[in-house]
Amino acid sequence: MISISISVEQLIATVQQLQPDEQAQVARALVQAGLRSDLTALIQEFYNQSPDDDIRAEIKAVRQQSQNIIS
Repeated sequence: MISISISVEQLIATVQQLQPDEQAQVARALVQAGLRSDLTALIQEFYNQSPDDDIRAEIKAVRQQSQNIIS
């Protein structure tokens, strides 16, 4: 793997020189990276919350169904 240090301004100037389809690829990669970080934050927030009674009841019901299917 090659590592090159460039500034954000240099990156933007380089992307602006690309063909439109190549610019779209860069844009998609940036969106996907942003979505992954947003999803990671959402999952962490979810795990930090304690489940309410409805969620606990649903989890219990699903576990019971699973056990009934196995038995």
